[in-house]
Amino acid sequence: MSEHGKAGSGVGARHPRKEDDRLMRGRGQYVGDMSMPGMMEVAFLRSSVAHGRIRSITKPAGREGAVFIREDMVEAKAMRTPVTLPGYKASDYGPLAHRKVRHVGEPVAMGIAATRAAAEDLVELIDVDLEELPALTDSLVARNSPIRVHDEWSDNLFLTTSVDTGLDEHIRKASVVVKREYRMARQAMNPMEGKAILACWDHRLNQLVVFMSTQVPHLIRTGLSEHLGIAQGSIRVVAPDVGGGFGYKCVLHPEELSVAWLALKFRKPFRWTEDRREHLISGANSRQHHYYVTAYADDKGKLLAFDAEVSIDAGAYSAWPFSNCAEAGQIGGNLPGPYVFSGYRCNAYTVATNKPGFLPYRGVARTGVCFAMELTIDAIARAVGREPWEVRCENLVPASAMPYTNVTRKDFDSGDWPRSLRMAVENIDLPAIRAKQRQPRPDGKLIGVGFATYTEQTAHGTSVLASWGLPIVPGFEAATVRVTPDGGLEVRVGVHSHGQGMETTMAQIAHEVLGVDTARINVIHGDTSITPYSTGTYASRSITMAGGAVSSSCKALAPRLITIGAHLLKCAAGEARLENGRVVGPEGGITIAEIANVWYLHPQRVPADADLGGLEATVSYKPTVDTGAFSYASHAAVVAVDPKFGSVEILDYVIVEDCGVMVNPMIVEGQTYGGTAQGIGTALYEEMPFDANGQPLASTFADYLMPGSMEIPHLRMYHMETPSPHTEFGIKGVGEGGAIAPPAVIFNAVNDALRELGAEVNETPLTPRRLLAAIARAREPVPRRSAATHEVAA
Repeated sequence: MSEHGKAGSGVGARHPRKEDDRLMRGRGQYVGDMSMPGMMEVAFLRSSVAHGRIRSITKPAGREGAVFIREDMVEAKAMRTPVTLPGYKASDYGPLAHRKVRHVGEPVAMGIAATRAAAEDLVELIDVDLEELPALTDSLVARNSPIRVHDEWSDNLFLTTSVDTGLDEHIRKASVVVKREYRMARQAMNPMEGKAILACWDHRLNQLVVFMSTQVPHLIRTGLSEHLGIAQGSIRVVAPDVGGGFGYKCVLHPEELSVAWLALKFRKPFRWTEDRREHLISGANSRQHHYYVTAYADDKGKLLAFDAEVSIDAGAYSAWPFSNCAEAGQIGGNLPGPYVFSGYRCNAYTVATNKPGFLPYRGVARTGVCFAMELTIDAIARAVGREPWEVRCENLVPASAMPYTNVTRKDFDSGDWPRSLRMAVENIDLPAIRAKQRQPRPDGKLIGVGFATYTEQTAHGTSVLASWGLPIVPGFEAATVRVTPDGGLEVRVGVHSHGQGMETTMAQIAHEVLGVDTARINVIHGDTSITPYSTGTYASRSITMAGGAVSSSCKALAPRLITIGAHLLKCAAGEARLENGRVVGPEGGITIAEIANVWYLHPQRVPADADLGGLEATVSYKPTVDTGAFSYASHAAVVAVDPKFGSVEILDYVIVEDCGVMVNPMIVEGQTYGGTAQGIGTALYEEMPFDANGQPLASTFADYLMPGSMEIPHLRMYHMETPSPHTEFGIKGVGEGGAIAPPAVIFNAVNDALRELGAEVNETPLTPRRLLAAIARAREPVPRRSAATHEVAA
């Protein structure tokens, strides 16, 4: 374990999380904890078929006023994400289904009652006459099928994106050609708290007030305004404590729009909280990638060119505002990862199917591209007969080349990626593992070791996201900092924490600049009425962007404090400095609390030249270069594979990460451990399968497997700190990183173990059934030539 972390409370300190005092004592406040007089609970009737025409919906007799269908909601617009990329097809995503249903679990009607149980009983009485239609459940089939998810479309492609820098010149130089096919299973996000909303009407302020479990309260206000037709000033969105999100809560969902419509129409409070079955049925919407790749290398394994065709099973709808094209939109640019090569082509297809629409999930696209690239690097190493880590290391961008612009024009700002890999090799003790592999185990299990290195573009800026054609593009991030009359500090940010510890890290940044005790710094977030506008928390952006804004706002306050303090100390402002929460002059000092007392309560003592902005500042921030700060890591894993029963045990796991300067190393570790646990779930357990009719086959945790404490090994973490030259304090984002590498590193370790059997695995999750099938194929007497073999060119 690294001992990174300085003493004190500022940037770099291992400061205990301020928010944990309430969260760990059960004093958090979630939407499910809230109640209001006269509140009605909402339940949704969901489609039982994946594809069908709605012939009729009949409300229960005598209860018509408590049941609502799409035709009742004339004031609410369907969500239509206007991505401006050429060829993009928009889809109307209504708050309730209209004329047609396109996936199992799509909301068709809603009922209201005094209790959730009564509301659920009510919707069971609704009669829906559906004409079932053929369902599309495979993206490769859907690309060429005459069946249409959206009748008005010419095909089933939301979007096709292409990157092509030219292959022919580089292919001619290749002596090794490796072809592979990879599949990643569809997953559900499964935050501890599902979606939740309580909406009411504030008659005093004449506002629609929405309490919602969301990562993006300001974006939700914008979305509700657009789709309900009321001014943003007439809407207040409050995100209380949020029990996880992982990207699932950074879009506007149809149920949320429906409940907000109820409150607007009836001027009463309504609440809906998603249960786990609803989440698994209608929220199984991430990760499902299919890759055909061809890599071209020289006889030492030097990568020369890479060709890929990728299909994304994106489901039926695009969610507002990011669309379901975020995965394919980032695959082309991120597939090359941290490697140096010149020839590149990638065609990515975002395909409509009769499944829930894709949403952003921790490590958008990067988990899939890391899986495809890292398994291919290992396949190249096997083809040329070398250690995979050596081939990987020789292909990485060297530290001496930084800053580096890669084949897809990603501007890598800083880092030493080969060093991170060498540290992982050293700490996993590769020579000892190779020696152990040469010794037969009495239990018959096979030992394997795997490595993976990735880079993650964090804190994407305006120039990057504008090029994606999104309807809402993040720009400057703002923060408001206010000294209270007794010398405390209020920090207001528009981003929102759903587990990242922002109430701690933002306070640490403010303390670093002004020296105010973190115990006296109150970080306020999650309320559109009292925080500056922000597009919210996603894409590992918050600590870089909002943290930079907090620092900038505090720096704007510093000269004001010095001016007043110097006047009270009877010295020139140039002779005073701000130090440890005090203004210090040649002959003494005065605390910020004393300065605040003068400003607020004894203004007759304020100097005539004081800044009339007072002890409050709002400053906007963006990095000097806004194309992103690139975090990275190398992971290493040792596994034991049982070739008889198909089980995989993780024996050791090492992480070497670099997210620039760490504001709080303890929080960095927590984020990375949690992400790694999710990545292990992707690798070995999590899958939402569908049958041929589009029925989800894992609607409870009895069928949808997730790793628990017994499935997560002891993780050993080591830190590097390469500051970004573009950001405040040299910070880079880290929130998504831990989830990116585990599938790649675990599969590489398993394939290393299976080498002597001639078997190879390439589809997540790695269940015993799939592992045993791979071993059986390898034992077939006639060699099978397929996309899962390599060939060495003559």
